[in-house]
Amino acid sequence: MPVGTLATVKTVTPAQLRDTGAQMVLANTYHLHLRPGENIVASGGGIHKFMGWNGPMLTDSGGFQVFSLSEIRKITEEGATFRSPYDGRVIELTPERSIQIQNALGADVIMAFDECPPYPASREEVEAATGRTYRWLERCIKAHGRAEQALFGIVQGGVYPDLRQEAAKALVDLDLSGYAIGGVSVGEPAALIEKIVKVTTPILPFEKPRYLMGVGTYREMTQAIAAGVDLFDCVIPTRWARHGTAMVNGERWNLKNAQFKEDFTPLDESCPCYTCQNFSRAYLCHLVKSREILAYTLLSIHNITELIRFTQRIREAIVDDRFAEEFAKWLAPAPDSSDP
Repeated sequence: MPVGTLATVKTVTPAQLRDTGAQMVLANTYHLHLRPGENIVASGGGIHKFMGWNGPMLTDSGGFQVFSLSEIRKITEEGATFRSPYDGRVIELTPERSIQIQNALGADVIMAFDECPPYPASREEVEAATGRTYRWLERCIKAHGRAEQALFGIVQGGVYPDLRQEAAKALVDLDLSGYAIGGVSVGEPAALIEKIVKVTTPILPFEKPRYLMGVGTYREMTQAIAAGVDLFDCVIPTRWARHGTAMVNGERWNLKNAQFKEDFTPLDESCPCYTCQNFSRAYLCHLVKSREILAYTLLSIHNITELIRFTQRIREAIVDDRFAEEFAKWLAPAPDSSDP
């Protein structure tokens, strides 16, 4: 799922996004609550109409933003209190308030409000956050007022396998529409992320969506899919694009490099995206070095297409029973940190 934090996937129009093959988009409850406000989005016909996207949408709960705002927030059993980074006003975000905001935004899938513990954190800290996440989920279920919106719960538990398994079993007993694994990609080594996913995912119901939050590299996705994960979101395609970086056949290319200055071939001749079908590496290098906005759009189009094509190839390989063989490179442990 490409990330459209503020009801927009950065630098890309909805029409361009559809052409990448994207099927579902994620938007951010916390940021949309601050700007422009959920009431404005609702008055505009809901999140789909407001941003001009007619496909499925998911909104996260704001829990991760509460985690990332650790310097300016306070967490209690009631919820989280923090100051707006825009105007300094005090904002209280509770499980009930998070659900009310998401009900107003109108996404197809909404997430329960959770507490994401940092890494590293003591077992006591993680136990407290995991227990609170469950109690907050119970409050989210009671507050949820739109049956047409699927509510997903979030499994926390840090890097402690037994806490993850206990949390997953407790969530399964609530018979939710879907389940997410949260609290990864917050600083843990890749091997720990893989371990967490492997011990957690099989506990979650096979017949319901299983969502790994905030992950979008080739290796992480391949290993998670092998464990049974169905959904992912990540800012990598557009963030890397804004830094002049392209994903090409599993490699990470910096278009500022001199090797591209006089290279008039496409980024990837096999890629059907608008960028590869119409522009050369030399042109993209020129745009990036000139800091032209078009560079970010063209690279975002390609990078999103690249990741979606990658997951499509995995789906086809699973259906044809050749997944383990064809994607062995990505199923193996990472040799270093340079692979995208």
